Amino acid sequence: MNDDIDRTLPMDVADALRETEETLAVAESCTGGLIGAAITAVPGASDYFDSGLTTYAYDAKRRHLGVSREILDEHGAVSEPVAREMARGVRDVTDVTWGIATTGVAGPTGGTEDEPVGTVYIAISYAGPWGSESSYATVSRYQFDGDRADVRAKTVDQALLDLLTAVERQHPEAVDPESTD
Repeated sequence: MNDDIDRTLPMDVADALRETEETLAVAESCTGGLIGAAITAVPGASDYFDSGLTTYAYDAKRRHLGVSREILDEHGAVSEPVAREMARGVRDVTDVTWGIATTGVAGPTGGTEDEPVGTVYIAISYAGPWGSESSYATVSRYQFDGDRADVRAKTVDQALLDLLTAVERQHPEAVDPESTD
């Protein structure tokens, strides 16, 4: 695991998901599997972690996650709508409770005026209990500084923190607020 990734966050995720008896899958683009690696660094991750997909190419996002060609063509791979569809897609294809997706420009090239290097979208998707109205997906945009490794490590930490925040909102009793300080 990257030494720059906060090692306590994956343990906090493990505790929260075990407590709620919920499951997780990830769809990663700019992080290239680092979220899955951080999660599976915790012993017993198979209790709550289903799988991770690295969908770096447009076609992979379409084939494996069901992101529509229209959304990709209209908004580009680094966008809020694509991140949302990736998180929903990974959750749907794996039949888990929670889906995380990341897409962004880690650098050092590839940035634009609208999406400069360091721009990352992190989406969290939740499937409430069967038949409930509590399913949702949220997307946050971040601008991280640093080189490629820094942007990717910061994205992993932020994605895990965003997941913990979402789990806490859904299940306030499941997350110890002092563990995320």
